[in-house]
Amino acid sequence: MKIKLTQQAIKKIKKNYPLIQKEDLKTETMTNEWVTFTDSIGQFVAKGYLGKQNKGIGWILTREDCALDHRFFVKRFALAKTKRQAYYEDELTTAFRVVNGEGDELGGLIIDVYENFAVFSWYNDTLYHKREYLISAFKEVFPEISGAYEKIRFDSTLPESQFIYGEKAPEPLIVKENGISYATYMNEGLMTGIFLDQREVRGLLAEGFASGQTILNMFSYTGAFSVAAAMGGATQTTSVDLAKRSLPKTKEQFAVNGLDEQAQKIHVMDTFDYFKYAKKKGLSFDVIILDPPSFARNKKKVFSVAKNYGELIEDSVDILTHQGVIIASTNAANLAPHRFQQMIETALTQKGVKFEQIAQYRLPADFAVCKGFPEGDYLKVFFYRIAK
Repeated sequence: MKIKLTQQAIKKIKKNYPLIQKEDLKTETMTNEWVTFTDSIGQFVAKGYLGKQNKGIGWILTREDCALDHRFFVKRFALAKTKRQAYYEDELTTAFRVVNGEGDELGGLIIDVYENFAVFSWYNDTLYHKREYLISAFKEVFPEISGAYEKIRFDSTLPESQFIYGEKAPEPLIVKENGISYATYMNEGLMTGIFLDQREVRGLLAEGFASGQTILNMFSYTGAFSVAAAMGGATQTTSVDLAKRSLPKTKEQFAVNGLDEQAQKIHVMDTFDYFKYAKKKGLSFDVIILDPPSFARNKKKVFSVAKNYGELIEDSVDILTHQGVIIASTNAANLAPHRFQQMIETALTQKGVKFEQIAQYRLPADFAVCKGFPEGDYLKVFFYRIAK
């Protein structure tokens, strides 16, 4: 099917911007077929697809006039696999991303590997309904994968997570990262138990960045930062998350590494309530890790990184030791790195403390990014040393 694009959309595509928005189309059209995008007089511009998704309405897959067939997807997967060769050779890490959507010219699809199992995350309805093409090509390029699961990440009545082929993974499936073990679950909702994009930050902790120090891990999920810090010699970790599942999940992560969970502290409570509790009890920490969701709501408060991150920084300063470190992280794609840095430093200035940025991290190499699509490079992590 041929669909005409606006001149503005064509300019964006020529600059390697892969996301299609409603306003990019000359006429409002939706289809579940592969699409040839053209200019106003019908000349070829690109190939891709349209479909229901959470942001935009489709993706450009190629600016070459070629068939979107089995051979096309085999080539794309083979190139993506070649990019990750270093991860395949690393015996200390067995969980990583092998396809990162538009970063691998496959917008709308993410594939992660955990040991010899794969997890497909579908972000577009049309691409999902063509998944047999893609899964067939994937199997050809990744024959070592013994079983696969899928996650539905667009608005749908489909099950959000399910097994799709091969063998089923054990529960838990123990993976390695920087030589540390993590318990993961392939079919427990949308998440698996570990966020792979924070590998390098956890690696720094595992190498001893916080050795001999106390750690406060806020929005701790399954406690992966806490485990890495403990394995790297931290004297004690405190993990805080509002979700009830965080307690058994965090205990499990310590247990699979042979760490005594009784020596660590785990609190199921609201982050802002914990700050008040810690201040009242006179607690202080050498390193505070802040990695909240972009948006969250509970009975008391609506939190968004754009509006409330400064509060987290200010509350952290109150319970941070002299020369302590705040590790400030966000995955908010719509927040530019310089703006996030500005938010952090404005909050620190308001607290009247001296501070120095000592490190920063972005996405690891397996999370390939498209240079023409800056919002795809979403992870921003800044380390600040604070003199009180």
